[in-house]
Formats: sequence, structure tokens, C-alpha cells
Amino acid sequence: MSESMSFAALPARRLRIVADPTVRALLANALIGLEKETLRVTPQGRVAPTPHPAALGSALTHPHITTDFSEALVELVTPALSQPQAVLDFLRDLHLFVSQHIGDERLWAASMPCVLGGGADIPLARYGRSNAAEMKTVYRRGLGNRYGRVMQIIAGVHFNFSLPEAFWGPFQAEVGGSQDGLSGVRNTGYMGMVRNLQRLGWMVPYLFGASPAVCKSFVQDATTDLDTFDANTFYYPYATSLRMGDIGYQNRQEEGTGLKANYDSLDAYTRSLTWAIRTPCPHYESIGTKVNGRWEQLNDHVLQIENEYYSTVRPKQLTDWMEFPTLALRRRGIRYVELRSVDVNPFEPLGIGLEQMHFLSLFMLYCLLLPSPTISPRERRWIDSNEVLAAHRGREPGLLLECSAGPIALRDWGEQVLAAMAPLAELMDAGGDGAYKAALRAQQLKMAEPEATPSARILAEMRARGEGFAQCARRLTQQHWEGFRQLELDPARAASFERLVAESRARQARIEAHDECDFDTFLARYFAQTEAQPVALRSPFAPAGAPSEETA
Repeated sequence: MSESMSFAALPARRLRIVADPTVRALLANALIGLEKETLRVTPQGRVAPTPHPAALGSALTHPHITTDFSEALVELVTPALSQPQAVLDFLRDLHLFVSQHIGDERLWAASMPCVLGGGADIPLARYGRSNAAEMKTVYRRGLGNRYGRVMQIIAGVHFNFSLPEAFWGPFQAEVGGSQDGLSGVRNTGYMGMVRNLQRLGWMVPYLFGASPAVCKSFVQDATTDLDTFDANTFYYPYATSLRMGDIGYQNRQEEGTGLKANYDSLDAYTRSLTWAIRTPCPHYESIGTKVNGRWEQLNDHVLQIENEYYSTVRPKQLTDWMEFPTLALRRRGIRYVELRSVDVNPFEPLGIGLEQMHFLSLFMLYCLLLPSPTISPRERRWIDSNEVLAAHRGREPGLLLECSAGPIALRDWGEQVLAAMAPLAELMDAGGDGAYKAALRAQQLKMAEPEATPSARILAEMRARGEGFAQCARRLTQQHWEGFRQLELDPARAASFERLVAESRARQARIEAHDECDFDTFLARYFAQTEAQPVALRSPFAPAGAPSEETA
């Protein structure tokens, strides 16, 4: 057995964890949540110039409908649920509700943006008059100043996955303990999952990448080596996900500052990000912070805040009011893992389908059960290189990636990994409907037949119809929009969403009425928090001195 094959195979003792019917019952209650970004566009396929519709509620406080970088970039957030179909049903209902309140605008069907007129056409997201709202907008202005606004409106799907707390006891019994109890086992297990999701992360753009081409209006670099598909479209012939490649949003400052998050442990991870948000970066000093009375960025540090660090996967914990995400992780450990490398699939009205949900759940569980040594500097270079190669050239015949055994063909490695997942799929489907095995077989077909991948299907449609990227995406956008118009939102769900709209507005008003200082003081207090010293900004939703579960 080759070293690469032995890397792919799950140890028998770890499969035994899932073989236990009691553990499988726990895994049936694993939680899945989706965060789907989507651009509001005009019927002509351009970024909508309109504000976030008031009928959708407050983007600052609504739990399920918010905005990302731009007023036009809607983010739809499902609750974490144990049934993938229930998650998709909720996402569908969010689509229906939003579609009913945006007039003749549409929700763009692709990850890469529609026709652009430059960064000036992309309005920053606004969240009201409070200090918390101003902070969110200044952060986005800083992103625009650092990386350009065009990069910030690339859309994706974030797949969130967590296991029941009771799972970690059986896991500990098989893989070893922790001096920090079950919370330490959970943190160690999730960080191992994160490392393996990075090692095998190239599989996600290969299997699910759906952005092989882009409108020429998106590309700012006149020296690009992208090929010309037609007068208005760039592409790479074997690309899978330009979103995940060099033209997508990346933290370029790491090349000059040496920034790279350390995934050896949760402590190492939080310390590396804390260093980045505390350390000035000469590259950003020229932007300034407060210039002529307007804040251009939150600070001139390597990262303004932790969320700026681009990564394909993140360990996450819910935050209290104005709490650093790193401090939430240090105080309460990892609650779930967020996979961020999933493209919006233009062929799916919701951007993601049930089969894909089952596979991603299986893939994340596999990455948890697979042994996960720390990542060496050499392996880190391989991980980064493999990701870009898979994004730019993933379907290229004979494409070689790097692993510990040396160069290996992408398809050979992928076939080994998928074969190694089969026993896990068999166990997960015991007594069920075979959904995991079916999802796995669908991915094995893509690995054997690259033309079955979404990226290849998109290029094939563009060629067959004589369409460029923008035309193809606009046609699919219109198709999905017409489909949503034929559906009716369940009255009970509609009423629930209307209540959330009203509640979100009331919460925003409460935050605005609660401000006790000017923005400069607010920001200084925010950045003064430490692990030993909670943030000196009392939550609008808790009595004085009481903790809060509220986030903003």
C-alpha cells in the first residue's frame, strides 16, 4: 500500500466509533447550517444600486437575512438543523421571502459577479446609526481600500458542521484523552478536522467548483494570463473555481508580513490571529485610519479584525456582544467548523443541493476521523499550491498535486480518498435510505469523468449556446427567478419571517438608543479587550453586569 493510500484510509479503530449504533444515533443529530451569499442584480444583470430593502428587516440584527460587503450582497443564514432537507427547505423559504420583497431585481445565480462598472458601482453595506453599525461599515471600507471593492462581492456558500457534545466521549475512548476533559477532546478533534480539510481541500473546487469563467469587467489586471472565451469572457480551459484561485479574494499581505494562521492547536490558532490584529502593517499605513474626519479602516494592522483573514475553513464559536471571535474560542472552545470553499452552483436554484449536503457532511466526518498530524512549512506550501492548481487546472488530464509520498495525479488521489470514504458511508447509511452512498457514488463519477463536474457543464453550456459567462449566468438567474415566482411561501413561515423583520427593527432601534459614547471611544474600548478583561461595552440586551448571548 502506498503512503498516499495509507493516508486516505481510516484506521479500523476509528471506524469502530461509527460502527457503534449508539454513536450513529448521535451522528444523526449532527447539526448543519448554511450561509449563502447572493448578489441582488437588475433585470439587465448589473449590481443593484438600491439599498437593502427595508421590508427584509434590519441587516444589523436579523438572524437570517443580512448583508455581507455590499448593500447588494445579500447573505441568507439558516439555523443549524440535523436534517439536510430541513436546512434546504429553510433556505428555499428565505429565497422566496427575499424574492417577494425586491421588486423586479433578481438573486444572481453564480459566485462570480455580474457585469461591473468598477468599484464605484458597488455600495458599501450600511447598518444604521449606532456605533456597532458604523464599525461594520468602516471594516468594509477598509476591505475595499486594501483589496478593492470588486473582489469583495464574490459570493459563496459556507457549510457549517458540528457534532453533539455526547459524541466526544466515545471519540475520546478510541483516539485518546485530553487533560482538559471533553472540551479539550472536542477542540483537538475539530482542529484535526480543520487540518485535514485543508490537506484535502482541493477536492471541494474539483467536485463542486462552478466558476470556470468570469466577465472581463471583473478582471482589473491588464496583464492577466486568463484565456479569452469570447469578447466579454475570460476563462481557463480546465478551471474549476476561479473564485478559489489567484483572482479571488486572498490576503496578499501575508507575502510581506509572514502572516499565516497556525493550525497546530486551538491555542496556536487564536494566538496567530491575535498577533495579526494587534500588529501594525506598514503596507496599510498609507491608507490612514481616520482621514479628514472619516474612518477609512478600523486600524492599519495586519488584519483589522479576525474575520478579515481569508481561509477555506475556520473553527468557530458564537460571540457575545462585541466579543473578539478569538476570545470566544479561547473562553468556550470550538462550537462548529465552517467550510468556506463551496461555490454557488448556478444549476441549483438554491446554489446547493441535497446530494452535495450529504457528501459534505460525510467528507467533514471523514476528515475528523482521519489521523491529522500538524502541518509542516513544506506541507503548507503544498496545500496552498494544490488549492490553486485544482482551482485553475483541476480538470487538466494528468495534473499532478503534491503530497507526502511525492507528486500524485489529482484524479488518482481523489479516487483513493473517495474509496476510503466508502466504509464510512456504508456505516452512516445502516438502516437508512442510502443517501450517503449515493452522494459518494456521484462524486466518484465526477472524479472518473471530469466532464460531469459543474465547471465542465457550465463551459459546455456556454459553448453549446454561444453564450459568455454573463449571458449564461443571467439566463440561469432568470430561470430560477421565474421558478421562485411559481412557488408560494407557507403562511406560517411567512408570518414567522414578518415577525422577525419587526423584531430586527426593534433590536436595531434599541442598539442605537443604547450608545453611550462616541465612535472613537467605542472603537478604543472594543480593541482594548483581552482574555482577562471583557469588552467595556455593555450589551443593549442585558442588565448591567449580566452576560449576553447577543451578537452583532
